[in-house]
Amino acid sequence: MADIATLTLTKTHPLSPDMLRRMDAYWRAANYLSVGQIYLRDNALLDRPLAIADVKPRLLGHWGTTPGLNF
Repeated sequence: MADIATLTLTKTHPLSPDMLRRMDAYWRAANYLSVGQIYLRDNALLDRPLAIADVKPRLLGHWGTTPGLNF
């Protein structure tokens, strides 16, 4: 399977459904990790129910352009 970094998009070679699914999964995972870094101090993988103690008391940053930067 070709590496994402080596693929070139053209009108004659659109992305396959599998590649679109993989790109969407990557983007969702990157956004999830970004939000976890911004808002959580513990339990980022939600191994247990989320508690108030898991959330940072003071946020330094915001969601902002994170989805655009991840893509």
